Amino acid sequence: MFSGAIVAIVTPFLNGSIDERSLRELINFQIASGIKGIVPCGTTGESATLSHQEHERVVDIAVNEVGGRVPVIAGTGSNSTDEAIRLTRHARNVGADAALLITPYYNKPTQKGLYEHYAAVAAACDIPQILYNVPGRTGVNMGVDTVIALSRIDTIVGIKEASGDLVKCSRIARDTREEFCLLSGEDALNFPILSVGGRGAISVTANVLPGKVSSMIDAWLKGDVATARKIHYDLLEINEAMFFETNPIPVKTALALMGKISEEFKLPLCTMAQDNRARLTEILKHYGCVS
Repeated sequence: MFSGAIVAIVTPFLNGSIDERSLRELINFQIASGIKGIVPCGTTGESATLSHQEHERVVDIAVNEVGGRVPVIAGTGSNSTDEAIRLTRHARNVGADAALLITPYYNKPTQKGLYEHYAAVAAACDIPQILYNVPGRTGVNMGVDTVIALSRIDTIVGIKEASGDLVKCSRIARDTREEFCLLSGEDALNFPILSVGGRGAISVTANVLPGKVSSMIDAWLKGDVATARKIHYDLLEINEAMFFETNPIPVKTALALMGKISEEFKLPLCTMAQDNRARLTEILKHYGCVS
């Protein structure tokens, strides 16, 4: 259902509020560069620190500005099932094409609890839903058998996999229904995940280099493996740079250096350490993002 390069877009702030103008400009920059989908309010969008009002406003802006040109996959996950249902219903009601739901964080549910959480959201909200597994940030790793069981629910159409486990990705691609989409959630592994059956990626790096990330995945999907591999190798340094510090600190710093947003975060995220900022700047120069 969803494929290609999809951007996990940042949430720009200005003087403590959502910078609507910059967000709209970023969305248009992404679409013009070949991006196949927009994810507002994911981890990269600082969803964990947005108020409910801010979260809903970012989704509203994204749906409005995209205007149906590409799918909008709204981040609606929470460590509270009731809250996830509320956010997912809002996404559906304002016209988002799908919802991305992170595994409940901090409370560390069992595999049974994970299944029941996602099944409850699916039963309550008639909108395509994509699971999101990122154990390094949530403290819980969704098992392959849980993913396979959830994939049998019609409303659950895919997974963003960021565990770094290619065997797991292989089993998901092999053992879920044909239309269930495996999406990479780790830019450094986009190419390897495509090679085991992935359909695309929800990318951090695409915020900075949307055209190059799109070209890599498009080449793969067209069967041009050599070109896709070449671009994958070329992206290694920028993919690494996006995680010099906790995401989204590096990517927002990069966009600020490129003149696209203000360098502003919601605490407890903060500005980048000077040594890492200097390293990031040199890498951005190498890719022609800054002079």
